[in-house]
Amino acid sequence: MRELTNTEAIDLVGRFEAGQETPERMRADVRMLGSLLGKVLRESGSPGLFEDVERLRAATIQAYTDETPEAFARAAAIADSFSVARADEVARAFTCYFHLVNLAEEHQRVRVLRERDGRPERESASDSVAAAFVRLSAEVGDETALERLQALRFHPVFTAHPTEARRRAVSSSIRRLATLLDEHETSRRNGADERRAERRMLEEVDTLWRTAPLRPEKPSPTDEVRAVMAVFDETLYTAIPHVYRRVDDALQGPGAGNRAPVVKPFVRIGSWVGGDRDGNPFVTASVTRKAAKIASEHVLIGLERTAERIGRGLTLDAASTPPSEALLALGRRLAAADEEAAGEIAQRSPNEPYRRILLLIARKLAATRARDADLAYRDPEHLVADLRVIQDSLVQAGAARQAYGHLQQLLWQVETYGFHLAELEVRQHSAVHARVLAELEAGGERSELADEVLDVFRSVAFLQERYGPRAAGRYIVSFTQSAEDLAAVHRLARFAVGPEGTPPVLDVIPLFETFADLQAAPGILAEIVEHPEFASRLEATGRRLEVMLGYSDSSKDVGPVAANLALYQAQAAISAWARESGIELTLFHGRGGALGRGGGPANSAILAQPPHSVDGRFKLTEQGEVIFARYGDPAIAMRHIDQVAAAILTASAPSNEERNRAAADKYAEVAATMDVASRERFFSLVKAPGFAPWFARVTPMEEIGLLALGSRPARRGLSVESLADLRAIPWVFAWTQARINLAGWFGLGSALAAVGDEGLLQRAYAEWPLFRTMVDNVAMSLAKTDDRIARQYLDLGDRDDLAELVRSEMALTREWVIRVTGGTELLAGKPVLQRAVKMRSPYVDALSLLQLRALRALRAADEGAPVDPEQQRLLLLSVSGVAAGLQNTG
Repeated sequence: MRELTNTEAIDLVGRFEAGQETPERMRADVRMLGSLLGKVLRESGSPGLFEDVERLRAATIQAYTDETPEAFARAAAIADSFSVARADEVARAFTCYFHLVNLAEEHQRVRVLRERDGRPERESASDSVAAAFVRLSAEVGDETALERLQALRFHPVFTAHPTEARRRAVSSSIRRLATLLDEHETSRRNGADERRAERRMLEEVDTLWRTAPLRPEKPSPTDEVRAVMAVFDETLYTAIPHVYRRVDDALQGPGAGNRAPVVKPFVRIGSWVGGDRDGNPFVTASVTRKAAKIASEHVLIGLERTAERIGRGLTLDAASTPPSEALLALGRRLAAADEEAAGEIAQRSPNEPYRRILLLIARKLAATRARDADLAYRDPEHLVADLRVIQDSLVQAGAARQAYGHLQQLLWQVETYGFHLAELEVRQHSAVHARVLAELEAGGERSELADEVLDVFRSVAFLQERYGPRAAGRYIVSFTQSAEDLAAVHRLARFAVGPEGTPPVLDVIPLFETFADLQAAPGILAEIVEHPEFASRLEATGRRLEVMLGYSDSSKDVGPVAANLALYQAQAAISAWARESGIELTLFHGRGGALGRGGGPANSAILAQPPHSVDGRFKLTEQGEVIFARYGDPAIAMRHIDQVAAAILTASAPSNEERNRAAADKYAEVAATMDVASRERFFSLVKAPGFAPWFARVTPMEEIGLLALGSRPARRGLSVESLADLRAIPWVFAWTQARINLAGWFGLGSALAAVGDEGLLQRAYAEWPLFRTMVDNVAMSLAKTDDRIARQYLDLGDRDDLAELVRSEMALTREWVIRVTGGTELLAGKPVLQRAVKMRSPYVDALSLLQLRALRALRAADEGAPVDPEQQRLLLLSVSGVAAGLQNTG
């Protein structure tokens, strides 16, 4: 097949992009951003770069649209024809393009959310908290619905797992571009200087192009803490109270803001960043203390500035708004503690008691941050008490709008974040505890590991003393396999403080990860609640218990289908045990971003949970790229929190619980058949002799470990001889890069074929939420695969049997998913998602072809020969680009 002429290529690209039915304004944004990138490439000083990018782009689009072997071969030939240096530049160009397309898609989402904001149909949206409350009220009555709303808890926990392929410098450049794109839209709407806005965007696109896409070295745990803090500063600090406000506005209608809110703060932020030491030797007790200090610094700065801003605007005269006796007493107490400042503020604010008091509170917050013991707040509860005195006085004086306006939002912020911002959670492997405990009980000189483990407990005690009991105290035990694994934590805590010391207050949380551990969980829990120390803590918390479920290792253990079914069964069994035992259970879901690690839409997953497994409380990990995708933009963050909170509220509605219970009973036989068939198929692959080395050869798994994605090592040993050596993140990441996505779907085709009854499966898809969620997630995972690209990766190995097993299961799964969902192609019922995948696929193909040429060169090298650094760099660049294009890593 001949290569297209320039005119033909331009026409083909234009027809392809126009055929995707993208919203017109988004298409205009993509065109404009793409043209800016084209201009940057022309000006880059690399002759012919733009033309080479366009040649490959047109070729991959042609290969994607006509699907002939000749077209694919021509695209591959173009990718192979570049010098390594030119391939490097082309890979960077496509990666930049994906960053810009992602930005345009995010901008379109924000645009739509802003246009909906405040409209009546928005407030009645089926997936909003307000709508969920109305539906719940109809089932359980207003009073019970309000009780459930006020007890609602959404608890995202940010983790530093290495799944964010972008450098922070790249992310910062994209955020600046997002701001400029907003300004550009405003300039067009207002007829202002559009060319000036485009010039500034061109400058930023040029910066993005010239910014090295790969980190020169792995980030430290402290770097990871600061990256998460950027999300707090730019989004969460203000977004979360805005969510509360919107829900209250919707529920109270015209009376909102003039009377006490009915919404109580329902979001709590957790963090493993700087606390998760399971498999990460770089997270030490010192790092944990530093992480807490950084977080506290950020929230106290935010609270201080907010109090000062509100105080400066609260210029209410004592004559128009008489202060209460309690407020006057508070003012005297604050002035006595800070006499000089109180005098200066009083001079500037005569007869304005509310302003004076809030400005003095801002100074107390500054003193809290500086650790000035004479002036600092002892804990956030004392700050809340002071703010309540101001609020009550305003209400008594008839100034309810001031009481429940900005001041209420400050109260919500303090109640949500305290002085610690995010509760820092510690995680360690049960084997480490057992090893150290055995060493301590044997006596003798302590090892470095033992000293470090004990220092962690002393650090937790220090954090509780300094920042309040909410700052730390949850301690997760990875690979919990017995009650002794949990009891060991309390014993180690006593060793840490000695016979005369007081151990920190600990809520020890079991993490059940493997298939076997999930099945054993209820028995282990029944045993541990009888342990004296565990039982005493359980009573102190009102019999509240948290249990964590790991998605990653269970999926790697038995395959995604059996793992999903096992997780559902484990949740049902644990929830039933908790209800029988009078325990208030919170299940903590260790979900990753990719589908092979429990990813997918959170709200649909919540609604598919077993009865009583949610009960108004939902906690989950938010990892890597997911943090920035869900919380990086204020409008998107608020929408996400609203959707998840609505799902949490709806999940415990009698109708939803009955639907899930009835479906689980009705389709129990289907589930059993799928479980057995999917596991057999999965084991036939992963337990085949030589599978692990073959997997490492046909995917860029080894090379992914070279990317400076996070501080945590990618594997547990020096080489991969079995799946047990490999962490779940690179397992998923590697299959994604190979355009196979095996970790998200393998075994479902065989499971559905084993059931065999298409009508029965279609009824299950309509009636069984767990099954529907599983099938929809697999459809999305398969839509991002490419059989022709996958074949090229599988051909890198010398195992035709394993390659054929993967390809045949992929075809079988694709066929059955389409049959079950009743469409003619994948994602037929989700046109927006389907369009997004189709629009990206040929561009991802270009990067995959560049990755393949580099991978072939590296695999062809003689054993023991030095690694070609240019080919390795090209491969790593392509990994970053494919991650940006697919928007999935681990």
